[in-house]
Amino acid sequence: MAKSRILKTLDIRNTGTLAQVKLPESTEWVLHATTSLAQLGPDTAASAAQLAEHYGLPVAYLSKQLQALTRAGVLTAGTGPRGGFRLARPADQITLLQVVEAVDGGSPFYTCNEIRQRGRGAVPPEQCRKACSLAARMAEAEAAWRASLAAVSIADIVTGLPSGVPERTRTLLTRPR
Repeated sequence: MAKSRILKTLDIRNTGTLAQVKLPESTEWVLHATTSLAQLGPDTAASAAQLAEHYGLPVAYLSKQLQALTRAGVLTAGTGPRGGFRLARPADQITLLQVVEAVDGGSPFYTCNEIRQRGRGAVPPEQCRKACSLAARMAEAEAAWRASLAAVSIADIVTGLPSGVPERTRTLLTRPR
């Protein structure tokens, strides 16, 4: 299934020792918040305060991240008694990559500064007409990473949650405070 495919592709373990790509902690926040909103259903919203309390996060900072998701068209935001954040489209149409890029941008993770042409070991310019082999491999790795995130939807993540988690999330985020 999609979950095992992304885990194999990225070799993700919940150990804290693996860090191939370092993203801000807020990326985890918005991925979980988006997944939680997907568990609520299309007519139910949650406020930034509810989501922040649900995960024990600072509401002001999470709110800024949720606004970035709104600007990117991943979420919608409403005001008033039934206001809050909702998915802007069905969960099967929102990918992990869309969420990540909404808050972290699409800038490359690796930039080759052509240090191979500097210092005592400088390679002559005529030998540098092709892209640096390291830069090429890093670009391939990043493309594979992005493709793997683009292949997994928020619905895939919700489907892979342990039994009872969606019901618990709905109960906790929809009950009056």
